[in-house]
Amino acid sequence: MPKVIAVVEDEPDILELVALHLKKAGFRVEGFADAGGFYRFISTRVPDLVVLDLALPDADGIDVCRYLRGEGRLTHVPVIMLTARTDETDRVLGLETGADDYVTKPFSPRELVSRVRAVLRRSGERSGPMRLIRAGPFELDTEKFTVRLDDRSLDLTATEFRLLELFCRSPERVFSRDQLIEGVWGYDKPVIDRTIDTHMRNLRDKLGPAGDLIRTVRGIGYKLSLPV
Repeated sequence: MPKVIAVVEDEPDILELVALHLKKAGFRVEGFADAGGFYRFISTRVPDLVVLDLALPDADGIDVCRYLRGEGRLTHVPVIMLTARTDETDRVLGLETGADDYVTKPFSPRELVSRVRAVLRRSGERSGPMRLIRAGPFELDTEKFTVRLDDRSLDLTATEFRLLELFCRSPERVFSRDQLIEGVWGYDKPVIDRTIDTHMRNLRDKLGPAGDLIRTVRGIGYKLSLPV
């Protein structure tokens, strides 16, 4: 069954162009000219990936991304932001909000399709033989994108989930910021140290007291240190 890609873009020509190339690549496409139509769609359906324009007529794409990351059944859905904004602050804000990739206009439709495939591939790598990961008080299901801490469930964004997954797969290993960027986004991402630190702070806050298990290794990066 083909993957379903939701494209939220208010410029008809761009929406048609993106949809055409994604369909040629074998994807099923659901197109929306505004946030309202997209919200109605996701009230009953969960797409495999969202291509999201930031400048929508009825909402800011950043707010739409925040909604996806805060909605339990949608928080794992990858998001690629598509926008004419080129300012670094906008890129950083988009990634800190939980976007998985960021493509600026004008863009190559073939490159966008390639990025869609890459993001889906990274997401798909989380299902398989090591679907369940247990480390200390954490239990992660990489197929359902669920996390349990002791006896309670946690609502994490896709980025926070991937960070915790890296740590839980290799407790006590020290990850540099570059290694975290490679593991979560890939090196083609416009990610800076501040972005990593922001996600780490948010992850620790959601973990509560267990957040202290993620240690900062000064001058290097972070590691998950489990009690003996």
